[in-house]
Amino acid sequence: MEVYEKINFLLQEKNISKKNFADIFLSLEPKLRTTGELPSRSSIYGYLSGRREIKLELIPYIAEALGIKEQELFNVDLEYATDFNVKYSSEVREIIALLPYAPKNVIKLFKEKLQKYKKEFDEINHAL
Repeated sequence: MEVYEKINFLLQEKNISKKNFADIFLSLEPKLRTTGELPSRSSIYGYLSGRREIKLELIPYIAEALGIKEQELFNVDLEYATDFNVKYSSEVREIIALLPYAPKNVIKLFKEKLQKYKKEFDEINHAL
């Protein structure tokens, strides 16, 4: 997962719009080393879309704007592994936390359903 993808994942998880992120980020006054100026809004949106390379000196400001440690931008956990899980990571963690309370027959049914969905997903992706 690229850093810009992780940023977008965190924005979605924290329910922060790209506009609000840009506002927070710019309020921290992250000056670019090459120009001594703040990045433009179009540059920030370019960073978020992956069209522009994120400058190393901006990482601390990005982390602060997201309320995380810098290292978290470079950690890739299983929950970030697919686009599907990007959309549902909070729910996935919640489900995992509740699984120990489910009766065996519910676990079995849940597993069968997930295997069915995985097979359908694999078939669709294979057809592409």
